[in-house]
Amino acid sequence: MCREEASDLSSLKAQLDECGVYLYAVVKENVGSEIQLFRPYFSGEIFLDQQRGFFGPLERWMGVSGILRGGVWMNGWRAYQSGYWGNVKGEGFVLGAVYVIGPQQQGILLEHREMEFGDKVQKSDVLQAVEQIKTQQLSLKFK
Repeated sequence: MCREEASDLSSLKAQLDECGVYLYAVVKENVGSEIQLFRPYFSGEIFLDQQRGFFGPLERWMGVSGILRGGVWMNGWRAYQSGYWGNVKGEGFVLGAVYVIGPQQQGILLEHREMEFGDKVQKSDVLQAVEQIKTQQLSLKFK
């Protein structure tokens, strides 16, 4: 279901570029050619964090019992109906998140943490957060 969300976020790339906002993904593992297979769904830069520093000291997990939740099945069905077939390699129990981070002291403008697998961010929420980013005009002085 990560591929579905990556594709949704990538559909905003032109609007993000217009606002000077970059699209990044941080992944925790690269089993086989996993990252290469993910690239067609994500139009931003992908970083591999094998030490899991970005994920923090308290990773958010959903155990095996998570697949028994109705919402997970509904999210999976939605992704499948949209043509996304997930990757089942790797450990796959860490929940993901989407952040919109402003420059300097603005910090985190949007934090969407998955509550269960496939709980994706609303594109309208991303665009609303991007609109809050205050860009600083730089004056160039030529000598």
